[in-house]
Amino acid sequence: MYITPPDSSLSGTSFIESAENPTPIELVKTADFNGREASLDAYQKASLKRQDFSAAKGQRAWLKCGDQFKVLVGWDGQDDLATLGGLPLLLTEGDYYLETPVSDLQLIGWGMGSYQFNRYKKASRAPARLVMPEGVDSKRVINTTRSVALCRDLINTPAQDMAPSHLEAESRDMAAHFGANISVTVGDELLAAGCGAIHAVGRAADDAPRLIDLTWGDENAPKITIVGKGVTFDSGGLDMKPGSAMRMMKKDMGGAANAIGLAYLIMAEQLPVRLRLLVPTAENAISGNAFRPGDILHTHKGLTVEIDNTDAEGRLLLCDALSIATEDKPDAIFDYATLTGSARSAVGAEVSAMFCNSDALADSISHSGRDTDDPVWRMPLHGDYNHMLNSKVADMVNCAPSPYAGAITAALFLERFVDDMPWMHFDINAFNTRSRPGHPEGGEAMALRAVFDYLRRTYA
Repeated sequence: MYITPPDSSLSGTSFIESAENPTPIELVKTADFNGREASLDAYQKASLKRQDFSAAKGQRAWLKCGDQFKVLVGWDGQDDLATLGGLPLLLTEGDYYLETPVSDLQLIGWGMGSYQFNRYKKASRAPARLVMPEGVDSKRVINTTRSVALCRDLINTPAQDMAPSHLEAESRDMAAHFGANISVTVGDELLAAGCGAIHAVGRAADDAPRLIDLTWGDENAPKITIVGKGVTFDSGGLDMKPGSAMRMMKKDMGGAANAIGLAYLIMAEQLPVRLRLLVPTAENAISGNAFRPGDILHTHKGLTVEIDNTDAEGRLLLCDALSIATEDKPDAIFDYATLTGSARSAVGAEVSAMFCNSDALADSISHSGRDTDDPVWRMPLHGDYNHMLNSKVADMVNCAPSPYAGAITAALFLERFVDDMPWMHFDINAFNTRSRPGHPEGGEAMALRAVFDYLRRTYA
């Protein structure tokens, strides 16, 4: 299990309460380097010159100050994750403290940069440990770090150990820790519940499809519903992916991982909301009873969907869950999904493509994304493209035959299942294709911190 019990302790993190003789870290602004260098003696200046240190962003140098060494770190003056995010696994193992005041966001960067996935391979080293500074919201720093690590762990785990039943187990564990209510609809029970789309996607797999439904918080508080696409492995179904495209499909449950991570953070921080988490989860496998191109599925909303391509399965999971999400009329619905390659072509792997039917909500989330160094970019819900979802034999097709606007038509498909509720859809990669400070290669939380910041500012 990956769920860490919620508490305010620093155990299990790269932060410590105190240390004996920790090494100081000084952030040196690039613009202030000449003045800082002028304050040094000749030996210290020569030492920095030998290390080619000019206080450029990300540079590090050791400096002898009396009987002790300190670490100088180049800083561009920005309040972001990268300020400290590269240090935990680049500094030598040991204990450190900050001489320079930093923000909560920069400390979150340290926590995110210390992440290592070591379930199957022992880590080559431990991250450096940082004494938590005074005057910061250490509880939020720790909870945010843990929520991101949870999201990453779920994504990085291969499908053999992260099937729908495993996602259910993680969700049940989280519910138990936070005193949340949880119910799970499994296998043919989905048909009885009207979720023919979720059932169709996962019925060919040995591990049955299911819908996880978790609720937490005061029933009279503002209602926030989070939905996450949980395709634990995507072969493409009968429209099978080539091997190269299938290689990383363990991450196709990245939407569910982000939704679970966000739910964890909301509950750990005890936001005054009525939270609902819906995770439709299935493996898109191939067998004699796999759903086929040309099949027509009956969805929870009552709309029929003709299957054009079985590899456009994520929106089929989401459409049933989104229909259910509208039933109690929440104040806002957020869904996360690793949905389309088109979104990756548009914004790349490091920005979350965002679709929203509310200008005010979209503007607020964009603002929060900038404040939390969690970039999102709004994409258009261009209604004129709805014609690409027309079917001659059903209410709609699951994907457009056109090669154009794939991310937009996918979002338009989902929009038909949310009525007029304030709704935001994130089409994310959920995986870092390169390592950078605070963002190691592998599974990643995307738009999680941005949405949490918005919810905290709005409701707390």
